[in-house]
Amino acid sequence: MTKSHRPQILKSNETYTFRKYFDLRFAPADILQELGATLIKSTINLPVTNNKITRLDDLKSRLEDAIQRVSLTSEAARREVLIAPILLEIAHITQATINIEYPIEINQFLRGDLDYYLQSQNNVVVVEAKQADLTRGFTQLAVELIAINEWFPGDEPILYGAVTTGEIWQFGSFQRDNKLITQDLMLYRVPTDLEILMKILVAILTHNET
Repeated sequence: MTKSHRPQILKSNETYTFRKYFDLRFAPADILQELGATLIKSTINLPVTNNKITRLDDLKSRLEDAIQRVSLTSEAARREVLIAPILLEIAHITQATINIEYPIEINQFLRGDLDYYLQSQNNVVVVEAKQADLTRGFTQLAVELIAINEWFPGDEPILYGAVTTGEIWQFGSFQRDNKLITQDLMLYRVPTDLEILMKILVAILTHNET
């Protein structure tokens, strides 16, 4: 953990789950600094597949219908109605495996369950933003990317993740060599930006870029 002149946010005699980082009220950059990572906000040059999303119209229609008919005030509703259908379609396209509430334990500061962990040629983690709070949800995502870097050593220079409220998605990246976390400035909305969102997720999982 990086030393500083201010008191430590993370206490050596406490255990921190991924969810606990969502509840911390400190500045995300300060939290991540204590885990040895640097946070910046910038546009990420995300990969985008050239391939057509063949069942896009059907998925978009189902999501639009669900948004009109289902009250999305609860986390369970957003997960089942908006997030799960998108991830299932992504898994179908990429032949990826979806792990739900995937457990990781590195040490007392990096442990807990990933809401969704997709495994294919590459990996992407998706975290639901509790209480529809993207800012604190991204802090949780960033910590999980740090943990994945330790849990899954690999050759990929960059790890990608996304935080979502169901209706809004935001990507993040983790550069493994210098432990730099980038919070993307772009937000993707469902169903408006569904096609580009799907093409990004497919490209991340298959190395298929423009």
